[in-house]
Amino acid sequence: MALSIATWNINSVRLRMPLVEHFLKVWAPDVLCLQETKVHNGEFPFSPLRALGYEHIAIHGQKGYHGVATISRLPLHELTDRRDYCGVGDARHLSVLFDKNGKTIRLHNFYVPAGGDEPDRTINPKFGHKLDFVEEMKLLHAEADAGISSILVGDLNIAPLEHDVWSQKQLLKIVSHTPIETEGLTTIMRDGAWVDLMRQHTPSPEKLYTWWSYRAKDWEAADRGRRLDHIWSSADLSSHLTNVEILREARGWERPSDHVPVIASFDL
Repeated sequence: MALSIATWNINSVRLRMPLVEHFLKVWAPDVLCLQETKVHNGEFPFSPLRALGYEHIAIHGQKGYHGVATISRLPLHELTDRRDYCGVGDARHLSVLFDKNGKTIRLHNFYVPAGGDEPDRTINPKFGHKLDFVEEMKLLHAEADAGISSILVGDLNIAPLEHDVWSQKQLLKIVSHTPIETEGLTTIMRDGAWVDLMRQHTPSPEKLYTWWSYRAKDWEAADRGRRLDHIWSSADLSSHLTNVEILREARGWERPSDHVPVIASFDL
């Protein structure tokens, strides 16, 4: 039985609702996790999503900033976890439980802080916040709950591997690819028993990007991307992975996000 999970930093769900609707109509994942929704819970656009059959929606919103939402055709358990990482009140995490073909799955949806421009916490508090957030994420374990499988998705704002950026040499001192960030993310994966599904499906040295800057005059020709969006799972699910699709074409849609959807498919 097939299961598909998508993740997408939408950079304002209300502004880009036509793109979300198009994506759901054409690709129709079972679950879509959105980040940077930039909307308070009371103003979230439930109606167009439910009209497309996505009746089960969990949100953790914040006016004008951050925000995550998990939109599902599958029923969600009533228990939803919204963790306040770093204790600053930001809406950056949401986890839900759902069942599929006899498996109970916990799905984490993350929006990790971008970290500002200067990779030095002594002069850039945003970078310090990002490092503290990553440190707290090290407590996550894919096998934390007996009998429950795990998936972790989201905009983690770190491109951990050499071939996750267009030029490792030029980006080693750029926020999102500095050694302290990449080592932090790989520690979360290793110590938490997480499997990087995108790299399981497409191993290095093939380049993988999910984000292209708005600053590029011609993003496609320049192709200076980074893999900032991720899909991980517990080992028991990784063996059922059938495909990972990075929807590069979405970066060229009208008024696009600078991130594109990533879809993981499983045969359960």
